[in-house]
Amino acid sequence: MTPIKIGVYLDCLGLPLRSALAAAQKMAVTGVQFDAAGDLSPQHLTQTGRRELRHLLRTHNLELTALNCPLRHGLDVAENQEARIDHVKNVLSLAFDLGPRLVTIQAGRLPENDEDPRGRFLAEALQTLGNHGDRTGTVLALESGLESGETLQKYLQRFNTGGLGVNYDPANLLSSGFNPFESARQLRGRIVHAQARDASQSRANRTLQEVPLGHGDTDWLMLLNIFAEMEYHGWWVVARQVGQNRLQDVAEGVAFLRRVW
Repeated sequence: MTPIKIGVYLDCLGLPLRSALAAAQKMAVTGVQFDAAGDLSPQHLTQTGRRELRHLLRTHNLELTALNCPLRHGLDVAENQEARIDHVKNVLSLAFDLGPRLVTIQAGRLPENDEDPRGRFLAEALQTLGNHGDRTGTVLALESGLESGETLQKYLQRFNTGGLGVNYDPANLLSSGFNPFESARQLRGRIVHAQARDASQSRANRTLQEVPLGHGDTDWLMLLNIFAEMEYHGWWVVARQVGQNRLQDVAEGVAFLRRVW
């Protein structure tokens, strides 16, 4: 079997950057992802700071899998839309400087019909950012889960750009009631980054909630085989957004992925 590329999402470890990088290196992963926010935002990272960050990653034998671009409002919101688009462009430029040329984002829920004004704002923003990616050699990856893989694939087909892709997240798909295996197949050719997260149905209220990797309803051997069949060669980034022992959960999740594959 071809080895899979495993990374970890640093922001869920609850540690300062240098300590988080050391923890990732101890897990023997080869990649990390973090938010382009705070001291690591494009506004705060000077060219000197970017060089130092690249050096710091090399010192820990780590690659940057992608930057994540957290937004207060999605790209479907009219208020401050131009400033929001400019910010995402700056994060894409930062991703180019730091190496991965890839940014993941929660862009907003896709419109149910073309008359939805939010849909127009979203489409205009994505076309602008996709065109920017074409010019700069970067890709904006939309987080999966709010819609089925089929719906997201059909929506992205309307854009004449190579600057848009998908950040696949099986836990999001499960939590929204979609089949993660079918959605993966439906998104073939679009997935440029993947989150290794899991979800399980609560016995108390029958709702789905995030659980440590390997403790949920996902058949990971089946899922990884589907990705191998699709010839996906990108990263699987282990993340844990809730829980009291997220550092331990992430470390155990990394070990779980290695055992499965």
